[in-house]
Amino acid sequence: MNFINLSDIEGMIKRSFYILLCIALLSTSSIMPVSADSAPNMKVDIIDYEPFPAQIGEYVDVRVKIENTGFGRADAVSIKMEPEYPFSLDSQNNAVEFIGILSPDDAAVHEYRLYVDESAKVGTGTVDVYYQVYEGGSWYKSSFDLNVGSSTFDSKGTIELTDISCDPVVFMPGDIGTVTFTLTNTATENSVTIDGEDYDTNARVQSAVLQGSDGGIGVTSESYTGSGVIGPGDSITLSYNVEIADDVTDGTYYLDFSMVGNSHSYNNNWRIPVKVDSASVKVIPSKPMELTNGEGTLEFDVANMHPNSLSSVSVKLSADGIDFAPEEYFVGAMDSDELFTIEVDAKTDLTGEVVPVTITVEYRNGINEHITEVAVREVKLNTEEEGSGASIAVGAIMVLLMLGVPAVVFMKRRKQNNN
Repeated sequence: MNFINLSDIEGMIKRSFYILLCIALLSTSSIMPVSADSAPNMKVDIIDYEPFPAQIGEYVDVRVKIENTGFGRADAVSIKMEPEYPFSLDSQNNAVEFIGILSPDDAAVHEYRLYVDESAKVGTGTVDVYYQVYEGGSWYKSSFDLNVGSSTFDSKGTIELTDISCDPVVFMPGDIGTVTFTLTNTATENSVTIDGEDYDTNARVQSAVLQGSDGGIGVTSESYTGSGVIGPGDSITLSYNVEIADDVTDGTYYLDFSMVGNSHSYNNNWRIPVKVDSASVKVIPSKPMELTNGEGTLEFDVANMHPNSLSSVSVKLSADGIDFAPEEYFVGAMDSDELFTIEVDAKTDLTGEVVPVTITVEYRNGINEHITEVAVREVKLNTEEEGSGASIAVGAIMVLLMLGVPAVVFMKRRKQNNN
């Protein structure tokens, strides 16, 4: 009769445990989630809706944007709209929209059409937007409020855009500043009669939105909202902060300005021009740059090449082994195309042929401070023997004396002989 050794049983148990542990580890590794560093990440937003505000008893078009802000690709993206009262979809068949593949930094825009119930109240309504990354996966919800109103008035005042200005007048890449314009009620009378019915000529600016351009100009101010009345001939002035990207090329760009007036038919859209020009200050030597026996005066023409005036303009020279006075030459304000001549004294103990000099300019365009290295020029170092000029002068005087004294004596004797 065979007996099983106790040690054999323990060995079998250990081997079985190790086998099960390996199987468990393999199973776990096969279902491990994708690293967050390589996973897609979706951002949903409502870009805009028209008309604004959504009108009671009418349709409103809502544009939804979904963007992949993650590092991985999403292969089967879908979005779904579920509006709450007072909104409803024009058709339930349009609730889900299949987007498909969205690679990192890619985005898609889809437009939904909603109906605003006739019994809706003035205020806000909510729409829920869902997205799904993978087919059959979970839906993720984001909620947005849309303005609803009978924000329609019988006033007949008409708004006109006037007095557009920028500060600075012409931007440089990397600048910040403001865009300002005036909205004026063009009516000249307090009332107007249309088809036998009298209407006031007030105007309203319920909202005013300025949007940046795709060329690298952004608007950092909040949109204007208000319900104030603008009487005939009156106006309001609006200002928006803008910023220019560092890599913007020179040219004229247009910002989109949208205004909601008395009613949908009084809404307006304008394009606001913004100019960008990288031209700044030039510093040009106006005479040869040279030092004799370690000293001399350097002269430059400073010119403002920018289309508008610049303030706090200063010029600074720097070179190893050369001292400049003044160290920084302050010019001040300069109009466009203005030319200013400066002189800078220089001293050095160096001996050689040439020394490179760096020319740096500081100036302000509006509130923006700029520091620009405009050029690197070479200063020629000349050497003359000390006293050489004096020796030449003394020699010349001696020659004149040697020639002059005999001539005077000769003239005197000739005069005496004549007498």
